[in-house]
Amino acid sequence: MMTDTEIRHMGLRALVDALGTVEAERFVSLIQREPFDYTAWQRQLWDERSVDEISAAAMRRRSGPRPKIAQ
Repeated sequence: MMTDTEIRHMGLRALVDALGTVEAERFVSLIQREPFDYTAWQRQLWDERSVDEISAAAMRRRSGPRPKIAQ
């Protein structure tokens, strides 16, 4: 099990890798500023996709290359 610090580090690294430094900081700022209900968001996230589509996408992702985490 990862520590909270490790999760924060990996999450921020993923954001920076995906968005770049400036946009990652902007994303964090937006999340902190607005009320965000993760559970409600998750319930609506996959409404337009079937279980088979989600499963196939997960299997493709799992078999792909793993991102390297900077330590």
